[in-house]
Amino acid sequence: MIGLGPFFLGAFALSLLLTPVCRSLAYRLGYVAKPRADRWGRRPAALFGGVAIVLAVLALAAATGTARHVWPLLSAGALIAGVGLLDDVLSLKPSTKLIAQILVASLLLYFGYRLHWTESAIGDAMLTLFWIVGITNAFNLLDNMDGLCSGIALIAGGCLLAGSTAGGIGPEERYLAMLLGASAGFLVYNIHPASIFLGDTGSLFLGVNLAMLTLVPAAQGAGRPGVLSTIAVPVLLLLIPIFDTTFVTAVRLLSGRKPSQGGRDHTSHRLVAVGLPEAKAVTTLWALAAGGGVISLLVRQPDSSGPLVAALTFLLAMVIFAVYLARIRTYADDDLALLRNGRITPLVTDFMYKRRVAEVLLDFCLIPLAYYSAYRLRFEGPLFAANFPRFIESLPVVLAAQLVAFFVVGSYRGSWRYFGLMDAVVTAKGVLAGTIGTELLLLYLFPFGSYSRAVFIIYAAILMLLHTGSRASFRLISEFVRRRRDSGQRLLIYGAGEAGAIAVRGLMGQPGSQYRMLGFIDDDESKRGSRVLGYQVLSSYRGLVSLIERGAVDRVVISTQAVPASRVLELEHICAARGVDLSRLNVQLDHLVTVAKCAVSIDSPAEDAVPAAMFMNAYGPRGAAGREVPE
Repeated sequence: MIGLGPFFLGAFALSLLLTPVCRSLAYRLGYVAKPRADRWGRRPAALFGGVAIVLAVLALAAATGTARHVWPLLSAGALIAGVGLLDDVLSLKPSTKLIAQILVASLLLYFGYRLHWTESAIGDAMLTLFWIVGITNAFNLLDNMDGLCSGIALIAGGCLLAGSTAGGIGPEERYLAMLLGASAGFLVYNIHPASIFLGDTGSLFLGVNLAMLTLVPAAQGAGRPGVLSTIAVPVLLLLIPIFDTTFVTAVRLLSGRKPSQGGRDHTSHRLVAVGLPEAKAVTTLWALAAGGGVISLLVRQPDSSGPLVAALTFLLAMVIFAVYLARIRTYADDDLALLRNGRITPLVTDFMYKRRVAEVLLDFCLIPLAYYSAYRLRFEGPLFAANFPRFIESLPVVLAAQLVAFFVVGSYRGSWRYFGLMDAVVTAKGVLAGTIGTELLLLYLFPFGSYSRAVFIIYAAILMLLHTGSRASFRLISEFVRRRRDSGQRLLIYGAGEAGAIAVRGLMGQPGSQYRMLGFIDDDESKRGSRVLGYQVLSSYRGLVSLIERGAVDRVVISTQAVPASRVLELEHICAARGVDLSRLNVQLDHLVTVAKCAVSIDSPAEDAVPAAMFMNAYGPRGAAGREVPE
């Protein structure tokens, strides 16, 4: 890696110098990305950032003599960059760009670049073409937010470089180091708020190069042992571009849209839609890309059974993440007509009402994963190989018994969005019942003495963790987003007791909540610094007054009845003077009671009534209560 430093730093310096030049040129010639309804950018920005990357790589490769060793890579990159530049200038049709991408992929195929995922020459050739074109387009689509595409390329390329240098440093590694240095130099100007964009020149260039460089060891016949690492390594390295493209294509098709139709419905856009700031949405996807890259490095190890479990768990987590993102509404109200007009396929509309099928399918994956992990943890090396036949013969029994147990205890009747402690208890009952049922069945069907009891204890613990984590995932993701929000009304709850917890759940837990919880205020000094639902108790009443006077809070909710009336009146005047909303939480039970022939019955409330409602009475300048704050 030390020998690659000059190549990385040289490309970094060149890109750092060339990017402002290209930015000035783009502004002078008028090639500027302007804000559009179907694009994310809110301000004009230059388009020639990719030109700086391409020029830096080509110039340094020619100056160092690397070009003669990797001329197919350079030629393909230069060709696709030229197509991208034409698109930036002339706005080519999608079909034209696709033909050019297929041409570049075909040239690379001619020069021996292959995936080697199958023994069939024709099948492998078609997969290679699909891989190169798909990854190229994936990076093109990923260029939808400041710093996202170039940052992902830098992370994926860095992990690829870390794994490929284990066998020595060759021309491809030097070329990759130059590509990473040029991307890093451009990223300095592309971090939010970006002053220059990659444009199709840069996104296509990065995409085709990373797609090709994952094929280099296969093209040279270098050793990636086994089908697992051959497939898993490139997929995990480029998981975020693949994930984003697959997700957006699927959602658009299922929503009656064309995949080529632009829109603000990518993974990054949806993260912003639920409340994450743009920079934090990008860094979240960077972190996921880094996770996939690290796992890809682990999968390269000779004994990759442990990393295999990690890879499968990570992929299942990404599937759950996709389901969560798909629930976020990003299309306009007019798009609801697609559903009414039947433009959403019957399969989707049926599946929306049969989400329990997805839960069963998820458990169908989690149970074997937990059982395999238990065997791996219990037996190592030759012992695992000796016990593997028992794992295979008992797996159907474990799977059937556990699914039935989950069904019987009611695991498939809960709601992921409101998953809580009692739901975890139901999960524990299901895991325990399934484990006991499995042992009884194995005792009846097979000589149970040949099975390790410890395996089932480990299996139960792992399954409990996986099952609970999957069901709590929606709440965990929502909480992650909520606590990193830096916009919305700044909220303080006065009273860190049970009522305060109810106020937090009611205000922060509702979809589309625009509050940013700062913490609690409580007059009990012993609570200072403690946490309620993860939010800190900041201060007492005097501290609250100080925060209001400094303009550090937008809304105060009094959740406790212990506040004296005189203090409420004082607080009301302070808030009115500073323009801070003040509300008081009242929890009451409303019933509609019908009396007939001396018999009293409690009917269901009207459709718009709430049996157990939380009301917040707002205090105006004169202390008149009565305005109900919507949840």
